[in-house]
Amino acid sequence: MAQSGDERDKAPRTARGERTRRALLAAAAEEFGEKGFHEGSISGITRRAGCALGSFYTYFDTKDDIFRALVADMSGQVRDYVAPRIAQARDGIDAERLGLLSFLEFARGHKEIYRIIDEAEFVDQAAYRNHYESTAARILVRLQEAAARGEVGAEPDEVHAWAIMGMNVFLGLRFGVWDDSRPAEEVAGIVNGLIERGIGASGRD
Repeated sequence: MAQSGDERDKAPRTARGERTRRALLAAAAEEFGEKGFHEGSISGITRRAGCALGSFYTYFDTKDDIFRALVADMSGQVRDYVAPRIAQARDGIDAERLGLLSFLEFARGHKEIYRIIDEAEFVDQAAYRNHYESTAARILVRLQEAAARGEVGAEPDEVHAWAIMGMNVFLGLRFGVWDDSRPAEEVAGIVNGLIERGIGASGRD
């Protein structure tokens, strides 16, 4: 997501400043994840971060501002956690298994992400859409690359990408947030069987 001039002006200029900003974002994740956007407060964020109220306004203008930054940051965290694991895939179909597996792992360690992203639909529609549209775009690129290597039978379409993302989102909710007792590897393996039989190269005539 592009930054405005004001957001760039508030970007940390030192390592210490970056640590403070990261602490505020982590505290905001806790505050909004526990209380929601409307009940969460700037004072609650600074208290959790262990910093002065003035430090908040060094990097953010409003509660909306830090929430918007948090949505973009959490989306980036998911991307950065999943990408190196997908890079280890045997092929394009295995990449989707590893994508779901790593997302389940991430969701289990960051259960607040669902409440934060869901509230973004009503607090910041642009950030909400960007989260899902950018995720689906990355999946589509992976599928297209797999098709070029002959690993995917169907001609990759945006519908395939959104379908896979949709499965991952709700599986993360069911087996990451609501109940994380079932082995993530088992869940990812079952879903990968569906994907392989649906768009795998073996399905081509």
